[in-house]
Amino acid sequence: MGCRLKSIAVYCGHQMGTDPQFKRDAVAVGRMLAKNGIRMVFGGGDVGLMGTVATACLKNGGEVIGVSTDDVIAMQEPAHPEIEVQVVDGVNERKQIMFDESDAFIILPGGVGTLNELTDIMTMQQIGETDKPLFFLNTNGFWNPLSRLIKHMKKYGFVVHLESYNMHNADTVAELKKQILKY
Repeated sequence: MGCRLKSIAVYCGHQMGTDPQFKRDAVAVGRMLAKNGIRMVFGGGDVGLMGTVATACLKNGGEVIGVSTDDVIAMQEPAHPEIEVQVVDGVNERKQIMFDESDAFIILPGGVGTLNELTDIMTMQQIGETDKPLFFLNTNGFWNPLSRLIKHMKKYGFVVHLESYNMHNADTVAELKKQILKY
């Protein structure tokens, strides 16, 4: 039995970040998705980790779907030139299409936008709107502070059923691949 995940949204920064391993991992994730026949859905940009993972997926024969908004393209993220990016009216519509087009989500290092996207999915899991898996690539411990914050919120009674979240944490792309393929 093969992987049942046929389409995965990748959320990550529109910047490269300061750790060179972020870029190496983005390339490896794009390659891994393509080599395993998993369609990539992303924010449509051609910059930072976002553009890097999409380009790597494409270069390895993968299928990529981009979704963006005119405002985002005008402000900071030029559309990826190698794919047809679906341009929608607003960020909420962008997130909804990315959610609908995906069987799961990969979270790479990123900023406030990435944090917003992942907390939306966590909230949907919490209230039972989805059970789609959320995979964190914890490159060099990038997401450790978030993990500590969630445990802190649980300690004080604000996160009640942490075990009900369908979240998976991987420290390496090889570990991430194993988690995705066994799903």
